[in-house]
Amino acid sequence: MQDQEIVKLIENLKGRRNYEEKKASKLGFASLYDYFEDKISKKQKALEDEQKELEATKAEKETTKNKKSCSCC
Repeated sequence: MQDQEIVKLIENLKGRRNYEEKKASKLGFASLYDYFEDKISKKQKALEDEQKELEATKAEKETTKNKKSCSCC
């Protein structure tokens, strides 16, 4: 089953298709479809990692904000 998003990307390459095919073969991919599938999955992974990092820093800021500096307060 092919992803329609990837198929549309490949169809819209026009003049860059040869460049992308050479790049895909140089990187060891069997087809242009595999190359774009990997490229999209890496983008999604990077976005997820960035989102997790933002949530972690936000949670850390909230916990440090709620802590009190001394026992008298």
